[in-house]
Amino acid sequence: MSLGFRSAKLALALAVLAGAGAVTAPRAEARPDLVAFRGDYSPGTIVVKTNERRLYLVVEPGHAVRYPVGVGKAGKQWAGITKIDGKYRNPAWAPPAEVKRDVPTMPDVIPGGSPANPMGVAAMTLAGGEYAIHGTNRPQSIGGFVSYGCIRMLNQDITDLYERVPVGTTVVVMR
Repeated sequence: MSLGFRSAKLALALAVLAGAGAVTAPRAEARPDLVAFRGDYSPGTIVVKTNERRLYLVVEPGHAVRYPVGVGKAGKQWAGITKIDGKYRNPAWAPPAEVKRDVPTMPDVIPGGSPANPMGVAAMTLAGGEYAIHGTNRPQSIGGFVSYGCIRMLNQDITDLYERVPVGTTVVVMR
């Protein structure tokens, strides 16, 4: 399924280019972990801690499922509260103007399912900006400051999170 024009621009605009600015610490785990979690968040809330390069899905007060992620590189990070406004399997990706400026030879559209597609197996678009939480076909980038602002996950982790949360889920991104 490919994203509509608005959603493609909105959510995929700042997706990660292959290998750009990869930092490898902390290493990506093979599975999400159930961990103790502090904070006054309702169950079902996603909390992204950019400096930790971790995404937390609050499952009950005091506990969350933790996933390793890749986040925005220097100058591309953001913080705020938003909601998931769309969920897509194997989305096509149209590089935004900023990416096309940086890499003019980039195709105008990369089909869903292509190994060159930076969205991986799934994407969840975020309202109010040009970002998404999405998979990746470059697992070595997880744990780094690597994207244009999107939150990048291992394909198995985005698949797990995708099944756990609905459209409308609150997402809190902090630096």
